[in-house]
Amino acid sequence: MPAINRLVADRTSLPAADIAWLEELVDDWQMLADTSFSDLILWVPDKDPNVFWAAAQVRPDTGPTALEDDVVGESVSYDDESLVTEAFMSAEMCETSDNKLSAGIPVDVWAIPVIRHDDVIAVVERHTNQMGVRAPGSTEDNYLEIADILSDMLHHGRFPLFPDFDRALAPKVTDGVIRVASTGMVTFASPNALSAFRRLGLTGDLDGEYFIPTVRDLCPKVREVGQSFTLDLEGRWLSETDIENSEATLRARVIPLQTWLDDVEVSAGTMILIRDLTELRDRDRQLVTKDATIREIHHRVKNNLQTVAALLRLQSRRMKNPDAKEALRQAMGRVSAIAVVHEILSQNFEEQVAFDEVADRILHMVGDVAASSGSVAARREGTFGSVPAETATALSLATTELCQNAIEHSLDSSSGNVIVRPYRTEDSLVVDIVNDGSLLPEGFSLDQHRSSLGLSIVTTLVQDLGGTFTLENNPDGVGTCAKLMIPLDRL
Repeated sequence: MPAINRLVADRTSLPAADIAWLEELVDDWQMLADTSFSDLILWVPDKDPNVFWAAAQVRPDTGPTALEDDVVGESVSYDDESLVTEAFMSAEMCETSDNKLSAGIPVDVWAIPVIRHDDVIAVVERHTNQMGVRAPGSTEDNYLEIADILSDMLHHGRFPLFPDFDRALAPKVTDGVIRVASTGMVTFASPNALSAFRRLGLTGDLDGEYFIPTVRDLCPKVREVGQSFTLDLEGRWLSETDIENSEATLRARVIPLQTWLDDVEVSAGTMILIRDLTELRDRDRQLVTKDATIREIHHRVKNNLQTVAALLRLQSRRMKNPDAKEALRQAMGRVSAIAVVHEILSQNFEEQVAFDEVADRILHMVGDVAASSGSVAARREGTFGSVPAETATALSLATTELCQNAIEHSLDSSSGNVIVRPYRTEDSLVVDIVNDGSLLPEGFSLDQHRSSLGLSIVTTLVQDLGGTFTLENNPDGVGTCAKLMIPLDRL
């Protein structure tokens, strides 16, 4: 949470390691809010030891909020009777039991000191809306028991835990909760967790069953990682894994629970958060299949275009008329330029094309094909960046035409240099195509050369992209410069 990092660093004297710990806490504390049906506020000590301020806040997804307003940025100053001050100074959990009113709502408040290396670095306040607490039942009782354990772990510096997991797919309390005793027996499964296992093919109940054997019966592939998963259930580390068979895919996050008896840390079993990812996995598989199909289409289009270019090359060799021969050669170059784009698209799943590679291939091709005599050095200086696939074809054709035009007219199909210089301004992609050949005729105007097929193609393509195209002499009096300017909002 970079915002918390900046705020804490500005207002407190906490070291960087403690700030990072609090960031991890805020990333992971939704499970405490949901199991306790409470709003949580993170209070951090100011540089003035008599002042605390609210650095972060979260509301429960399992019940109504106890705090109508966002309190982030508010402070508690010089208040010895504040629960936050009491918890910070005593390093002990404090709570109210008189259902104090907040906006007319009876609210219970806990203050949990966050301890690291025997020092209190912050206080987490739990605000529970008593009017919104659901009627007592197995789910509510287990959630509250888990919340008390997590609060105790937070107090003793055992929470948050630091797994390496994908937060976007991480299961939450609202997705499903399973409690497993240290013996491996399931003592509680929330309705959502049970429904998820029903999709795997479970016909009975989870309560009273041993978790690992049950999972192995439903998902034979779990046997491959069974030992590791068993170790997780024994509380040796936190882990996240998939439980899946041909019917469903579940994501399981395994969280060892710890409690303290006479200051001795003992296992309190394991909480497993379960999320049903079946539909998401199915969509992922469909997308992979779709992407693979699109790549195959681009590959086949590329092959077909290369075949067309080869046919044009063969046809041009048989032509006796120089004009017809040149027209076929130019058509071959245009088809080949389009084929390059499809070849790049066939090699990745992205909708954006790294156009530098396209440009480099075009320059290599133009240098080889367009010069009938002499030696033409065609190169790129600068970078195009990423270009949308739908724009890449038009840009590749325009680049090809202008490079061919420079070689044929300014260099007169002889030796020289063609340099493509792409760069970006605040609002445009600019492409300068520069050569060191002869100058344009005196009084040259693009409007007077509409009969030129190549220049007409470039003008039309650039206009379709909402851009502009100019062709002028270089300021140093050597060669010409064709300039394309394409708005970035079209890229």
